[in-house]
Amino acid sequence: METVILAVVIAVVVLGVLGGLVVGSRRKKSLPPPPPTAPDITAPPAEPHVGDEAETPRDEPRRTIEEVDLPDGGSTGTAVEEPPVVPPLEVPELEIPEPTEGRLVRLRARLSRSQNALGKGLLTLLSREHLDEDTWEEIEDTLLTADVGVQPTQELVERLRERVRVLGTRTPEELRSLLREELLTLVGTEVDRTVKTEPEERKPGIVMVVGVNGTGKTTTTGKLARVLVADGRTVVLGAADTFRAAAADQLQTWGERVGAHTVRGPEAGDPASVAFDAVKEGKEMGVDVVLIDTAGRLHTKTGLMDELGKVKRVVEKHAPLDEVLLVLDATTGQNGLVQARVFAEVVNITGIVLTKLDGTAKGGIVIAVQRELGVPVKLIGLGEGADDLAPFEPEAFVDALIGD
Repeated sequence: METVILAVVIAVVVLGVLGGLVVGSRRKKSLPPPPPTAPDITAPPAEPHVGDEAETPRDEPRRTIEEVDLPDGGSTGTAVEEPPVVPPLEVPELEIPEPTEGRLVRLRARLSRSQNALGKGLLTLLSREHLDEDTWEEIEDTLLTADVGVQPTQELVERLRERVRVLGTRTPEELRSLLREELLTLVGTEVDRTVKTEPEERKPGIVMVVGVNGTGKTTTTGKLARVLVADGRTVVLGAADTFRAAAADQLQTWGERVGAHTVRGPEAGDPASVAFDAVKEGKEMGVDVVLIDTAGRLHTKTGLMDELGKVKRVVEKHAPLDEVLLVLDATTGQNGLVQARVFAEVVNITGIVLTKLDGTAKGGIVIAVQRELGVPVKLIGLGEGADDLAPFEPEAFVDALIGD
């Protein structure tokens, strides 16, 4: 019994000793230093730790997002990129073309700047005291230089000689009046120069525009659309010039400016098919006029000229053509007459459009081309402006030739 009690006492003593050792070892570990009683202003601020409370008390008023200064483009912070602003699609505003009535009168100054040499030259020669043979030869040369043509020049000189002989005295006013009358006779005042676009028995009127490369044919077609819209007509454009890559785009741009619909086909496609579709859509839409722009063919290319005839035949399956307008560059002078003759053999030309008449062109080409083809000049181009295509008015034209 005593032995058991002794063993228990020894065990208790051993446990006590071991517990003391453990407590002692724990007390030997260094504790963290207490916080300083006053802030050390030289020491950098301590980094906040996860879970630390923010320094700004929560009961202070908070700033709205409008009051927060966002970093500018020059800051080192990462700026938030705003999404790009996509502008709304703008519908092009339709243009209102200038009225065609009296347009040539308004453009008279531009025409007279380049054409006055003919009228002034003739008046100067006719005002000489003695009109001998040398003077009449000079008058004849002046007319020929102005591209009037041989036959019309001879007719004009003969009539002038006769009237001057009968007149006797020649004041400047009398000479100007005489010359004006004779030039008007050559140009023609009784010819119908209306562009036929309103057939009585049907709609739409069909107009085909033909011409050689470089005469301004596609531009003229676009300007003609403006002329028609200015006169209150609705228009469909047929881009049958499929061989020139930019022709359809160019024509469509002209159409969009005045609200005219453009029918086009694939590049290098069949021009006759495009022309056929243009007339078909024009009928379905109930428009007043269909304008068909054809490829600018070199008159020496027989195959291309044959194709022009095909376009005409295909279009006429819908309805007969009301107008076939031949566009000629007035600056080519007598060379343009060769082109005119070939086109007249392929399609029945009903009217002529003379472009670039404000440049180096000679005004006499109006007389010559009418005499050559037996069809009237119906429109003339007097510049690069959108409304510089004017209906041809003989009186205004002759007045521009001879000046005031």
